[in-house]
Amino acid sequence: MNNTNEHAFAQFIRTIGKGKTGRRSLTLQEAQTAMQMILANKVEPLQLGAFLMVLRVKEESAEEIAGFVLACREYIHQDKPVMIQPDLDWSSYAGKKRQPPWFLLSALLLAQSGYRVFMHGASGHTPNRLYSEEVLKQLGITTATHWQQCQQQLNDHNFSFMPIKSLCKPLHDIIELRPLLGLRSPVHTLTRLLNPLNADTTLQSVFHPSYTDTHHHAAQLLMQKNAAVFKGEGGEVEYRPQADITVKGLSNGKSELYTIPRQAEAPADTAVSTQTLLDLWQETKRDSHGLKAVLGTTAIALKTMGVEKEISQAQQLAQQLWDQRKESLV
Repeated sequence: MNNTNEHAFAQFIRTIGKGKTGRRSLTLQEAQTAMQMILANKVEPLQLGAFLMVLRVKEESAEEIAGFVLACREYIHQDKPVMIQPDLDWSSYAGKKRQPPWFLLSALLLAQSGYRVFMHGASGHTPNRLYSEEVLKQLGITTATHWQQCQQQLNDHNFSFMPIKSLCKPLHDIIELRPLLGLRSPVHTLTRLLNPLNADTTLQSVFHPSYTDTHHHAAQLLMQKNAAVFKGEGGEVEYRPQADITVKGLSNGKSELYTIPRQAEAPADTAVSTQTLLDLWQETKRDSHGLKAVLGTTAIALKTMGVEKEISQAQQLAQQLWDQRKESLV
């Protein structure tokens, strides 16, 4: 490379990194172009690291996230030859550390009840966390590695999980940089809004409440029909019974905000394992906190999809679906 000629990607690093008074966020179109270059491997490794970390310090804008998502969708759709239409797009990228992944029971309960759930996520990038992909495999649920398999799973079982490695390999590679960079990158944010199959409804979770408005605005820019974003347990889309939960959403494109009051005290330590999920589903062991987490998460999903207009009605329906569930998870 001739160092006298500025690299085409340098302009984007300069725009977001030129000091407190000189920098600005990228426009949606600039962000889309920058991510297109990253996905096409037209960026030097040094540039990629600098870009990701400057964005992390600056904090991504809604326009930047939306632009990144649009570029990723373009990349993903190059390899999507079939038409697949799930009811619900469910992102799962955080993993669980302090509580079992109760939300997986919610997703599978919805699938058993006739709602088509497409879940995507990453695994292994943070030590000492249990990830959805691993749990699903232990439950006997095969993860999809291509779109035809995903379509077949949704047709047969109303549920499919595709790892980000199969969904969008360049994003997987960036997520895997976390041990090298020491921090999560903006990719952890944009993956939650990917919705690669254009489902009418998306569920998103944030680690930090300050990101709620950013996610919400990005969903609006992406013209998402129905969406819900809230601070979930451990960063996953999971209702926390021990806290007042504020959900910011979109219903038919219109903003809405509601709060679910706290239902329980802080939970006792629980084994973060697949067996704990099976024990609750099969009622071999009681866990009132886990059940509240499952039902609360299910209710948020039902409310967001528009199955029920009010969260109280969605909570009642979630209980009915739980009471009518099949003995086997799969």
